[in-house]
Amino acid sequence: MTATTRYGDADGDASRAVLPTRTDTAVRDGVRLAWASYGEGGSGPTVLLMPTWSVVPSRVWKAQVPYLARHARVVTFDGRGSGESDRPRGAAAYTDGEYAADALAVMDAAGVDRAVLVGLSCGATWAVHVAARHPDRVAGLVAIAPSCGLASVSSPSREQYAWDERHPHADGWAKYNRHYWLEGGYEDFLHYFFSQMYTEPHSTKQVEDAVAWGRDVGPETLVDSTAGRLGHDGAVCVALEPLCAEVTCPVLVLHGSDDQVRSPQVGRRLAELTGGELTLAEGSGHGLPGREPVWVNHEIRRFLERCAPVVARAAPPARRRTRAAGRPRRVLYLSSPIGLGHARRDLAVATALRALRPDVQVSWLAQDPVTRVLEHHGEQVHPASAHLAGESRHVEAECGEHDLHAFRAIRRMDEILVSNFMVLDELLEREQFDLVVGDEAWEVDHFLHENPELKRSAYAWLTDFVGWLPMPDGGEAEALLTADLNAEMLEHRARYPRLRDRSVFDGDPDDVVPDAFGPGLPGIREWTEREFDFAGYVTGFDPAELGDPGELRQALGYRDDEVVCVVSVGGSGVGTPLLRRVLDAVPQARRLVPGLRFEVVAGPRIDPASLPETVGARVHGYVPDLTRRLAACDVAVVQGGLTTCMELTALRRPFVYVPLQHHFEQSFHVRHRLDRYGAGTCLDYERARDPDVLAAAIATELGRDVSAVGRVATDGAARAAAMLVDLL
Repeated sequence: MTATTRYGDADGDASRAVLPTRTDTAVRDGVRLAWASYGEGGSGPTVLLMPTWSVVPSRVWKAQVPYLARHARVVTFDGRGSGESDRPRGAAAYTDGEYAADALAVMDAAGVDRAVLVGLSCGATWAVHVAARHPDRVAGLVAIAPSCGLASVSSPSREQYAWDERHPHADGWAKYNRHYWLEGGYEDFLHYFFSQMYTEPHSTKQVEDAVAWGRDVGPETLVDSTAGRLGHDGAVCVALEPLCAEVTCPVLVLHGSDDQVRSPQVGRRLAELTGGELTLAEGSGHGLPGREPVWVNHEIRRFLERCAPVVARAAPPARRRTRAAGRPRRVLYLSSPIGLGHARRDLAVATALRALRPDVQVSWLAQDPVTRVLEHHGEQVHPASAHLAGESRHVEAECGEHDLHAFRAIRRMDEILVSNFMVLDELLEREQFDLVVGDEAWEVDHFLHENPELKRSAYAWLTDFVGWLPMPDGGEAEALLTADLNAEMLEHRARYPRLRDRSVFDGDPDDVVPDAFGPGLPGIREWTEREFDFAGYVTGFDPAELGDPGELRQALGYRDDEVVCVVSVGGSGVGTPLLRRVLDAVPQARRLVPGLRFEVVAGPRIDPASLPETVGARVHGYVPDLTRRLAACDVAVVQGGLTTCMELTALRRPFVYVPLQHHFEQSFHVRHRLDRYGAGTCLDYERARDPDVLAAAIATELGRDVSAVGRVATDGAARAAAMLVDLL
């Protein structure tokens, strides 16, 4: 028997919304079972998330674990045959009874006396076995899309193809066949099966994850585990219906009406046999935890409260109600943590909003590095922010050497995005806000459109780009994925046009790229002009108010005879390679430009001590007054982030910008806008790796005439605030 540590999706710590408090293995009859425990628990029962089928590991629960772990102790384990657990040989090792006994062994190893069992698909069968035979260990049972072998319910479309027999073709459910798996059809089966598991449109990410997990398992193990479950190859199959009658704990069954793996009749019959409650998800398929994570999380949490022992329930906190007429106007502002540009413009908008409505109270749901900017300006960061999972950390982990595939990175951030939306959802359930503003809070916009009933206040969406675009080397596959995500967004907006009370574009119509959303989809600019109000670019400052550049230079310690080059790479840690390349080019640049001095700003997430000391260069950490330094410089070198580039454009300073490779926003959206203003010089990173090339680019840019650079309006924040104020 063997174990593996491979997973199909991005599985490093940085992609996790929450890390386990403990990991270990339970050993039963020589089989190692990898388990993990999350959360500290509370007054409610422990949750045991059961294995699903050996074709996927416990990571299938990644959208549930972070949310549930804030309210209870959560234990997961890789079922035998999957993930990091062993893969014993032979069908007899994979019977329903073995999986049920494994669950008890894990509970014992984790010190769990009693738990609510949550099972998806086959896991519901194993949970029934445990609940029937060990009622003292089970406080409740949630069966999601149960794939139970109930004699009274048939599935003709599947059962016409016997799993153990050869068939003349491999169409449809004929792919669900041991011979086909072992004789070269395993990959084809995986794609077919998971397309049936996730029947909802735009389920490409869920299918992609599951197929990768299935590859990790392999056909031989899946044959053994299926034979054991079905009673082939000498395995003993125990009838489930008699066991259902022995279940005495509360039972909740969730089933999708469009389940193509197991008919909703299975869920209905299981609820009848166990005396449980059935909730049917209209239009949903088999993979409810992955495709309907917010709804599933709510249902499990509601069931946990039902199962909590009365003696363990804490007294509810005192409640307070303020008469509506006497309530202050409250705004909850969500500012994207991927870079610091959002924070600066959002502060400007919030300040302008207060000028229009002095009594408004603004709270921020934000995370590092945004919180550093907010705290510097005395803003109120809501305590719920402590529960947000680190988006910047994930993005930094996805980055190579000045190479960040932004679309893929955000796509692989799905666990973090679900978790962070649940933080917002809980906050809005507890507290009243008049307006929620989401500045590129992608999870908020997506999951509110997926769950519009959760909108509890006015809602405004801010962004400086529209449309996911593929990188050329991504080929047809990436073009299809970006188009699919764009199509989902278009469908959301068409179905729920009033969910957003305002859609505000940070810029002008001409700043929108002229591309299409994808084949057969509308043009991005024409659609954006219909859907958005345009605030003009929000600089967050008026260049005229910064004062005389000479006085700024003197205040910053720059001599009159010095030529100052400011180098900045934004608020994340992805800019370290560019900083090193610039420092490598300092000697050559100083030979080309006598008196050249480099002021290198590492930002909040790069340790200045990690960069080499270089004659003629001074390295700073996070500086809250970066705009003043940009206004006082003679030239700048920056990444391709929009905010810093547009600040330099507004200040009419020459600059070289080096977009992150594979960063579609910097490569297409930002560059389009800068070209429109005639600002900056774009330098490809591969060329910037050569110190002579980078030094020459800096020297050339110093001599550039910036008088023709387009002027950036200074009233963007006021215009954006005027679009929001009537929502209060």
